Amino acid sequence: MPRAAIDDSDRMNLRIKPEVKARLMRAAALRHTDLTSFVTQSALRAADAVIAEADAIGTSERDFTRILALLDNPPKPNKRLRAAADALPKTL
Repeated sequence: MPRAAIDDSDRMNLRIKPEVKARLMRAAALRHTDLTSFVTQSALRAADAVIAEADAIGTSERDFTRILALLDNPPKPNKRLRAAADALPKTL
């Protein structure tokens, strides 16, 4: 999973072509908002969509049915699973 970039600054600088800035400014004006709010809200919508897509797990109907069946009736732990559990650090 990619790491999120961390920046202490509340400022973000972008280099864009004048015609791109003009289009963004026109769109912001049509939404009756300032450029910062327009760009931030648009970027957040895109970011939320990317994050939701990355967080979603897709399965076939057959696999989903199998997963539900395993959750309802989990198999008994085998030697390897017990060994892995025993190797975990003990917590309080």
